[in-house]
Amino acid sequence: MYEDTNAPPGKIVARPRVAATVRAIHATAAGGPDVLALVDLPDPEPAADEVLVRVAAAGVNFIDTYRRAGVYRMTYPHVVGSEGAGEVVATGDDVSEIAVGDRVAWSSAPGSYAELVTVRASKALLVPEGVPDQVAAALPLQGLTAHYLVTSTFPVQTGHDVLVHAAAGGVGLLLTQLASQHGARVIATVGSADKERLAREAGAAAVIRYRELDDLTRDLPAEVRALTGGAGVHAVFDSVGKDTFDASLASLRRRGTLVLFGASSGPVPPVDPQRLNAAGSVFLTRPTLDDHVATRDELTWRADELFDAVRAGALDVRIGATFPLADAADAHRALESRSTTGKVLLLP
Repeated sequence: MYEDTNAPPGKIVARPRVAATVRAIHATAAGGPDVLALVDLPDPEPAADEVLVRVAAAGVNFIDTYRRAGVYRMTYPHVVGSEGAGEVVATGDDVSEIAVGDRVAWSSAPGSYAELVTVRASKALLVPEGVPDQVAAALPLQGLTAHYLVTSTFPVQTGHDVLVHAAAGGVGLLLTQLASQHGARVIATVGSADKERLAREAGAAAVIRYRELDDLTRDLPAEVRALTGGAGVHAVFDSVGKDTFDASLASLRRRGTLVLFGASSGPVPPVDPQRLNAAGSVFLTRPTLDDHVATRDELTWRADELFDAVRAGALDVRIGATFPLADAADAHRALESRSTTGKVLLLP
């Protein structure tokens, strides 16, 4: 059902759908950013359990680059992206809790690099007043990830020392804020002076510029242990992967936890479990978002806490860069070069 702008005020009536096309970004084949192409596609139609949303902003995430590149098995061509925010323009027959005109955000709607996208109603988050569209688009994937990491994967508490890699990135800035608010002392790694400033503003108590280290695997654990009286950190939150894994493992205290939740530098090679023994009976986990928003109640609990924090001014969501939809390839290049901070968005 679509809103008829000629109807009396406050009344929503059905009107005929006019056949039209929308612009979207196709990954035409597995490869680099150059495989992304702007195409015209038929307007999508919502299934019975879906809503159709006019996209205000779409989130650009590393998982999009993995799917584009063929790291994750995909069919080609496919419309890229899974995250965004916008206004509902139609609802499926079985949808009752979301109405035309509502603003929603989502983290798991394939095909979000487009002007229109269908979103399962059970995955759509109602965006409250006071949360702008771009902030709403920036929160679902990275915000929900940061939330489950500090509340569920390793419940951060007062007195914990934690190491956060890529602390000036989209997840990193949110994770640093949440971990600090839970009482932890955050040691952050960044690549530049500008990124150090952002990490400290987010609450990092100490910052290590990894590009200034002669040997990351040797020198980073030494810096971390110097900051923790030789003990090491209670947890490492590592989204970088291959380049930092060894240093992360060596930075843990006895019975610490290494949380590997990304691989921006590439996947970690197979690990001999005996290394966990030698590192001090430490724990290694590789969580994913889907397993932490498996029910509607859990999804809305996490999202509501994030939205409430934004509205209260307790959580700063940094929009580091925006690109027109047609420039999706440039957005991917910027993200993969690690030149961005905070969230990267596409604006249809």
